[in-house]
Amino acid sequence: MITPDVGTGDEASVTIRCQDNASVGVTFCDRFSFDADSVHCAVELRAPGLTARVNEVVAWIWDSDLTAFLGELAADYRGWDGERSWQTNDHDLMVSAVFRSGGHVGLAWALRPWPQAAGGWGASVTTWLEAGEQMTSLAADVRAFFAEEHQ
Repeated sequence: MITPDVGTGDEASVTIRCQDNASVGVTFCDRFSFDADSVHCAVELRAPGLTARVNEVVAWIWDSDLTAFLGELAADYRGWDGERSWQTNDHDLMVSAVFRSGGHVGLAWALRPWPQAAGGWGASVTTWLEAGEQMTSLAADVRAFFAEEHQ
């Protein structure tokens, strides 16, 4: 289940909740940009007993982006073999996708800020979505969140 939370001004956010357990989710929020080449935002992971947040994940516009990755997954609603993955250039946000029988996509969202730093941390959650409509909605909502009109 995807929830585009559009508030006033720059308060737009997107929350992805696992269809199997609504207490497991990912939220993109607090979007800002310094230039035309990148978008910065906070990413939050939630699950029972876990809350993790990275305040500044950078998505580069000119590179292979998350919206394209999610769009490809949505287009392949009939399924695929193996695992597909995407990550930011800084490797602080990674997403892996698998297709499960019955038409569901498992998205493993992993946050690992400062991956090269000693004493760093990492956290991950997995959201399960319907391969057709829910994945299509997710791709559209994330695209809208990162689009220029929300600056």
